[in-house]
Amino acid sequence: MTNRLRAPVVALPGLLCDELVWRSQADALRDVTDFVIADFSEHDDLTEMAHAALTLAQGNVHMVGHSMGGRVALEAWRLAPDRIRSLVLLDTGVHGVAPGEVESRQVLVDVSSNSGMSELAAAWLPPMVDPSRHADLALMGSLHDMVMRASPDQHARQIRALVERPDATALLPTITVPTLVVVGRNDEWSPVEQHEQIASLIPNSRLEIIEGAGHMTTVEQPDVITALLRRWFEQH
Repeated sequence: MTNRLRAPVVALPGLLCDELVWRSQADALRDVTDFVIADFSEHDDLTEMAHAALTLAQGNVHMVGHSMGGRVALEAWRLAPDRIRSLVLLDTGVHGVAPGEVESRQVLVDVSSNSGMSELAAAWLPPMVDPSRHADLALMGSLHDMVMRASPDQHARQIRALVERPDATALLPTITVPTLVVVGRNDEWSPVEQHEQIASLIPNSRLEIIEGAGHMTTVEQPDVITALLRRWFEQH
């Protein structure tokens, strides 16, 4: 009989992301856990996303969040710390809205609403991956298709959630569960230094830097992330 973890994994995707970003891990880890992937396509608020994520499984859960999903995982901790078995935060941030961020994000919202999702994908995706992967047609094609499954309205909703986000820095020292912080070595959007600071503020957390990856670590280095998560869930 297969030994199954007592706590299921609730995986939280980022901006414009869907189950693709967790597919490899969900398939590879089904022998040890129930792996549930959230859908934030209809939400425009991080707190609403966290409430929705907490309804996907009962009891204690491992909250695993990528990018925007990492912020949702932290919000889930704020809302229901007694439900969280561990946290895994990948390629994410905790700071509030930076000067000029609303305007720069609005530029891309205008691209998606006025020119369509294909134009948005062309502008948004290249900085999201390690520069060495730009010529990887399979990877870039799958990410392009993912963006095309979204809509301009979804993009606008999720951007609204991000530009109205709270600064979560003060929340980090309150975290009392095991926490793994993960970042791609060449993440241009959420750089290594940002994750070093996050890990330094969370008691007894661990930082892992993924070589050969940018912001989309789970699809750029799926086997590495899967092995890392397997060890983490076995330990915790």
